[in-house]
Amino acid sequence: MKNIWYLECVNLFKILCPHKFATYKETHNFNIYNKTDYVYFTDESANKVFLINNGKIKLGYYTEDGQEIVKAILSKGEVFGEKSVLGEEKRSEFAQSLNDNTSICPIDAEALQDLIQDNKKFALGFFKLINFRIKRLERRLQLLLFKDAKTRLQEFLMEMCEDFGYDCEKSGHKIIAHPYTQKDMACLLGISRPTLNILMNELKEEGWINFDRKSIEILKNIASVS
Repeated sequence: MKNIWYLECVNLFKILCPHKFATYKETHNFNIYNKTDYVYFTDESANKVFLINNGKIKLGYYTEDGQEIVKAILSKGEVFGEKSVLGEEKRSEFAQSLNDNTSICPIDAEALQDLIQDNKKFALGFFKLINFRIKRLERRLQLLLFKDAKTRLQEFLMEMCEDFGYDCEKSGHKIIAHPYTQKDMACLLGISRPTLNILMNELKEEGWINFDRKSIEILKNIASVS
Protein backbone atom coordinates (compact mmCIF):
# COMPACT_ATOMS: atom_id res chain seq x y z
CA MET A 1 0.00 0.00 0.00
CA LYS A 2 1.59 3.22 -1.14
CA ASN A 3 -0.04 5.56 1.37
CA ILE A 4 -2.80 4.96 3.88
CA TRP A 5 -4.08 8.53 3.46
CA TYR A 6 -5.36 7.38 0.08
CA LEU A 7 -7.76 4.45 0.29
CA GLU A 8 -9.91 4.01 -2.81
CA CYS A 9 -9.43 7.73 -3.55
CA VAL A 10 -10.46 8.67 0.01
CA ASN A 11 -7.95 11.11 1.45
CA LEU A 12 -8.10 10.38 5.19
CA PHE A 13 -6.00 13.39 6.13
CA LYS A 14 -8.23 15.77 4.22
CA ILE A 15 -11.35 14.25 5.76
CA LEU A 16 -10.12 13.66 9.30
CA CYS A 17 -7.62 16.31 10.27
CA PRO A 18 -9.39 18.98 12.39
CA HIS A 19 -7.22 21.63 10.72
CA LYS A 20 -9.37 21.15 7.64
CA PHE A 21 -12.47 22.36 9.50
CA ALA A 22 -12.94 26.02 10.42
CA THR A 23 -14.56 25.08 13.74
CA TYR A 24 -11.46 23.25 14.91
CA LYS A 25 -8.68 25.08 13.11
CA GLU A 26 -8.05 27.77 15.72
CA THR A 27 -8.21 25.48 18.76
CA HIS A 28 -6.61 22.29 17.45
CA ASN A 29 -2.87 21.72 17.52
CA PHE A 30 -0.64 18.99 16.21
CA ASN A 31 1.11 17.06 18.97
CA ILE A 32 4.92 17.07 18.72
CA TYR A 33 7.04 14.21 20.05
CA ASN A 34 10.79 13.77 20.30
CA LYS A 35 12.73 10.59 19.72
CA THR A 36 11.80 7.81 22.23
CA ASP A 37 8.73 9.75 23.47
CA TYR A 38 5.60 7.60 23.83
CA VAL A 39 2.32 8.65 22.23
CA TYR A 40 0.61 6.09 24.45
CA PHE A 41 1.45 3.06 26.58
CA THR A 42 -0.06 -0.42 26.80
CA ASP A 43 -3.22 -0.44 28.95
CA GLU A 44 -3.83 3.30 28.56
CA SER A 45 -7.38 4.42 27.80
CA ALA A 46 -8.09 4.15 24.06
CA ASN A 47 -10.09 7.20 23.01
CA LYS A 48 -8.20 8.66 20.04
CA VAL A 49 -6.99 7.79 16.57
CA PHE A 50 -3.77 9.35 15.26
CA LEU A 51 -2.56 10.53 11.84
CA ILE A 52 1.19 10.89 11.26
CA ASN A 53 1.87 14.31 9.78
CA ASN A 54 5.65 13.91 9.94
CA GLY A 55 8.13 11.41 11.37
CA LYS A 56 7.92 7.71 12.25
CA ILE A 57 6.04 5.77 14.92
CA LYS A 58 6.86 2.32 16.29
CA LEU A 59 4.02 0.08 17.48
CA GLY A 60 4.77 -2.86 19.75
CA TYR A 61 4.45 -4.49 23.13
CA TYR A 62 6.63 -6.11 25.79
CA THR A 63 6.55 -9.77 26.75
CA GLU A 64 6.44 -10.88 30.39
CA ASP A 65 10.24 -11.21 30.42
CA GLY A 66 10.64 -7.65 29.10
CA GLN A 67 11.42 -8.45 25.47
CA GLU A 68 10.21 -5.81 23.02
CA ILE A 69 8.11 -7.11 20.12
CA VAL A 70 7.72 -4.65 17.23
CA LYS A 71 4.41 -4.96 15.38
CA ALA A 72 4.86 -2.16 12.86
CA ILE A 73 6.83 0.95 12.01
CA LEU A 74 4.66 3.64 10.43
CA SER A 75 5.64 6.81 8.60
CA LYS A 76 4.09 10.01 7.24
CA GLY A 77 0.52 9.58 6.07
CA GLU A 78 -0.30 6.49 8.09
CA VAL A 79 -2.91 5.95 10.80
CA PHE A 80 -2.59 4.23 14.17
CA GLY A 81 -4.69 3.70 17.29
CA GLU A 82 -7.64 2.87 15.02
CA LYS A 83 -8.85 -0.02 17.21
CA SER A 84 -10.32 2.57 19.58
CA VAL A 85 -13.06 3.03 16.97
CA LEU A 86 -13.84 -0.70 17.09
CA GLY A 87 -14.51 -0.80 20.82
CA GLU A 88 -11.01 -1.23 22.28
CA GLU A 89 -11.13 0.39 25.72
CA LYS A 90 -7.46 -0.01 26.64
CA ARG A 91 -4.42 -0.04 24.38
CA SER A 92 -3.00 -3.48 23.60
CA GLU A 93 0.26 -1.95 22.33
CA PHE A 94 2.53 1.03 22.83
CA ALA A 95 3.21 3.75 20.26
CA GLN A 96 6.62 5.43 20.37
CA SER A 97 8.21 8.18 18.29
CA LEU A 98 11.39 7.23 16.42
CA ASN A 99 12.32 10.79 15.43
CA ASP A 100 12.64 14.22 16.93
CA ASN A 101 9.82 16.62 15.99
CA THR A 102 7.41 13.85 15.06
CA SER A 103 4.12 15.59 14.29
CA ILE A 104 0.87 13.76 15.07
CA CYS A 105 -2.74 14.78 14.47
CA PRO A 106 -5.07 13.27 17.13
CA ILE A 107 -8.77 12.64 16.41
CA ASP A 108 -11.37 11.69 19.01
CA ALA A 109 -12.62 8.14 18.46
CA GLU A 110 -16.24 9.28 18.91
CA ALA A 111 -15.84 11.89 16.15
CA LEU A 112 -14.41 9.22 13.87
CA GLN A 113 -17.30 6.87 14.67
CA ASP A 114 -19.75 9.62 13.67
CA LEU A 115 -17.87 10.14 10.42
CA ILE A 116 -18.00 6.41 9.63
CA GLN A 117 -21.77 6.43 10.17
CA ASP A 118 -22.29 9.50 8.00
CA ASN A 119 -19.84 8.82 5.16
CA LYS A 120 -20.17 5.43 3.44
CA LYS A 121 -17.22 6.00 1.14
CA PHE A 122 -14.96 6.81 4.04
CA ALA A 123 -16.33 3.89 6.10
CA LEU A 124 -15.43 1.47 3.30
CA GLY A 125 -11.91 2.88 3.10
CA PHE A 126 -11.45 2.78 6.85
CA PHE A 127 -12.50 -0.87 7.16
CA LYS A 128 -10.25 -1.77 4.24
CA LEU A 129 -7.45 -0.24 6.28
CA ILE A 130 -8.33 -2.47 9.26
CA ASN A 131 -8.42 -5.54 7.01
CA PHE A 132 -5.05 -4.62 5.52
CA ARG A 133 -3.51 -4.26 8.98
CA ILE A 134 -4.83 -7.66 10.10
CA LYS A 135 -3.52 -9.40 6.97
CA ARG A 136 -0.09 -7.80 7.28
CA LEU A 137 0.16 -8.73 10.96
CA GLU A 138 -0.85 -12.33 10.19
CA ARG A 139 1.78 -12.46 7.45
CA ARG A 140 4.51 -11.19 9.79
CA LEU A 141 3.51 -13.71 12.46
CA GLN A 142 3.73 -16.56 9.95
CA LEU A 143 7.18 -15.38 8.88
CA LEU A 144 8.44 -15.15 12.46
CA LEU A 145 7.09 -18.58 13.39
CA PHE A 146 7.86 -20.63 10.30
CA LYS A 147 10.64 -18.97 8.26
CA ASP A 148 14.38 -18.59 8.85
CA ALA A 149 15.99 -15.15 9.06
CA LYS A 150 17.14 -15.02 5.43
CA THR A 151 13.72 -15.99 4.11
CA ARG A 152 12.09 -13.37 6.36
CA LEU A 153 14.42 -10.75 4.91
CA GLN A 154 13.71 -11.85 1.32
CA GLU A 155 9.95 -11.63 1.80
CA PHE A 156 10.25 -8.33 3.66
CA LEU A 157 12.23 -6.87 0.74
CA MET A 158 9.51 -7.98 -1.68
CA GLU A 159 6.88 -6.39 0.58
CA MET A 160 8.86 -3.14 0.65
CA CYS A 161 9.18 -3.33 -3.12
CA GLU A 162 5.37 -3.36 -3.38
CA ASP A 163 5.01 -0.45 -0.95
CA PHE A 164 7.96 1.79 -1.88
CA GLY A 165 9.43 0.42 -5.13
CA TYR A 166 9.68 2.22 -8.45
CA ASP A 167 11.28 1.44 -11.81
CA CYS A 168 14.68 2.95 -12.52
CA GLU A 169 14.67 4.09 -16.15
CA LYS A 170 18.46 3.95 -16.38
CA SER A 171 18.99 0.38 -15.13
CA GLY A 172 15.53 -1.11 -15.55
CA HIS A 173 15.71 -2.43 -12.00
CA LYS A 174 13.35 -1.84 -9.11
CA ILE A 175 14.51 0.75 -6.56
CA ILE A 176 13.08 0.68 -3.03
CA ALA A 177 13.16 4.18 -1.50
CA HIS A 178 12.06 3.13 1.97
CA PRO A 179 11.68 5.07 5.27
CA TYR A 180 13.36 2.45 7.50
CA THR A 181 16.69 2.50 9.28
CA GLN A 182 18.67 -0.72 9.75
CA LYS A 183 17.45 -0.80 13.34
CA ASP A 184 13.83 -0.51 12.14
CA MET A 185 14.27 -3.38 9.69
CA ALA A 186 15.99 -5.58 12.25
CA CYS A 187 13.18 -4.97 14.77
CA LEU A 188 10.50 -5.84 12.23
CA LEU A 189 12.31 -9.02 11.23
CA GLY A 190 13.03 -10.14 14.78
CA ILE A 191 16.81 -10.25 14.26
CA SER A 192 19.82 -8.25 15.42
CA ARG A 193 21.40 -5.46 13.38
CA PRO A 194 24.64 -7.47 12.88
CA THR A 195 22.58 -10.40 11.54
CA LEU A 196 20.73 -8.05 9.19
CA ASN A 197 24.03 -6.65 7.91
CA ILE A 198 25.38 -10.15 7.28
CA LEU A 199 22.26 -11.21 5.38
CA MET A 200 22.08 -8.00 3.31
CA ASN A 201 25.73 -8.39 2.33
CA GLU A 202 25.14 -12.05 1.44
CA LEU A 203 22.37 -11.02 -0.96
CA LYS A 204 24.61 -8.29 -2.36
CA GLU A 205 27.53 -10.69 -2.91
CA GLU A 206 25.18 -13.16 -4.58
CA GLY A 207 24.15 -10.44 -7.04
CA TRP A 208 20.54 -10.07 -5.90
CA ILE A 209 20.61 -6.55 -4.48
CA ASN A 210 22.59 -3.34 -4.14
CA PHE A 211 21.93 -0.96 -1.29
CA ASP A 212 22.91 2.17 0.54
CA ARG A 213 21.48 3.89 3.63
CA LYS A 214 18.37 5.23 1.87
CA SER A 215 17.54 2.78 -0.89
CA ILE A 216 17.77 -0.82 -2.05
CA GLU A 217 18.11 -1.84 -5.71
CA ILE A 218 16.62 -5.20 -6.67
CA LEU A 219 18.90 -6.69 -9.33
CA LYS A 220 17.09 -10.02 -9.79
CA ASN A 221 13.79 -11.59 -8.81
CA ILE A 222 14.55 -11.92 -5.12
CA ALA A 223 11.48 -14.10 -4.58
CA SER A 224 13.41 -16.93 -6.22
CA VAL A 225 16.30 -16.77 -3.74
CA SER A 226 16.64 -20.14 -2.03
